[in-house]
Amino acid sequence: MNKNVVVGVTGGIAAYKAADVVSRLKKHGLDVNVIMTKSAQRFINPLTFQSLSQNYVVTDMFEEPKTWEVEHIALAQKADLFLVVPTTANVIGKIASGIADDMLSTTIMATKAPILIAPAMNTNMYENPIVQENIQKLKNLGMHFVEPAEGRLACGDYGKGKLAEPEVIVNRAIELLNQQKDLKGKKILVTAGPTKEPIDPVRYITNHSSGKMGYAVAEKAVARGAEVVLISGPTNLTQSAGVKKVDVNTTNEMYKEVLKRFEWADIVIKSAAVADYRPSNVSDNKIKKSDSDFSIKLTRNPDILMELGKRKKNHQVLVGFAAETQNLLENAKKKIQKKNLDFIVANDLTEEGAGFKSDTNIVTIIDQDGQLEQCKKMEKKELAEKILDKAKNLLKE
Repeated sequence: MNKNVVVGVTGGIAAYKAADVVSRLKKHGLDVNVIMTKSAQRFINPLTFQSLSQNYVVTDMFEEPKTWEVEHIALAQKADLFLVVPTTANVIGKIASGIADDMLSTTIMATKAPILIAPAMNTNMYENPIVQENIQKLKNLGMHFVEPAEGRLACGDYGKGKLAEPEVIVNRAIELLNQQKDLKGKKILVTAGPTKEPIDPVRYITNHSSGKMGYAVAEKAVARGAEVVLISGPTNLTQSAGVKKVDVNTTNEMYKEVLKRFEWADIVIKSAAVADYRPSNVSDNKIKKSDSDFSIKLTRNPDILMELGKRKKNHQVLVGFAAETQNLLENAKKKIQKKNLDFIVANDLTEEGAGFKSDTNIVTIIDQDGQLEQCKKMEKKELAEKILDKAKNLLKE
């Protein structure tokens, strides 16, 4: 395959399985370099990895270098993929915090290669909110994970936290190495998140959108080589490296930013949940509570998707979303025709595991001919790949 994988081995009882991972990677014809933490060396000898990888194993940041190169920079640049197996809670926390205090963490900070993390730890540690927050942060930054398995752990507990099987880890690594840059040269415009419509300096109208779907699409599009602009309403998410992000608050702001870039785009994926209405009058001062009822007069916001449908050129692909609580397919099909969409991604907000805030979604993809593709419950990042695949195929046509 003529590619290089840098494998980081950290200090856990599952470190012995990393030897199997390195062996399998070598059988795929990959060049493998291993970095071990001091704790990892307590569980397995570096000589094992040196024999399996047929490369010198890096164990100490301050040992005499074996080449003239700055070692952590050389390995960081050499890597086509950076795999950390097993990954302890400590190392996950260090990466999430940007700490670079040993050879492994320093090289991770210096690499631009995709990073694949295979956690292994006690169930209670894995489920700890701090660890989960760190994992989510790294996922939001575009790092990849092989989820730990559930089973009997070395400590005797039973639960999630067991290192995934070496075969599963290697298959995921090969998948990432083979990921095609099939969208290279394409320009993709993505919208995400909610919008906020002010009532006064304190209050506003919004919705429950988290932006996770749009951010997942942007992340996957960049990974496949596309030039991506993400126009985002207010979220707590971090865009992936390589994504150009434009922050907006109101629907009118998003409308202007989208129209400014529409002609530039080959593909537009409109996943933002914008407010359909805004207050007719916005108070300059906080509206004080009184003993009487209070009503707000609303006025219609511009329909961004409708306007894009009117302006769409033959070479462009326009994708919309429909989040409904009733008559899902009927409403989604009407939207396709009315707004001149190439296809629509429809989801029922009443289904568990679908819609706002969730990391998963359950959708039906409907094209202009009324053809339906039912998508079972899946991670939003997996769904993002499906959406991009379909948009790319239509672009070819």
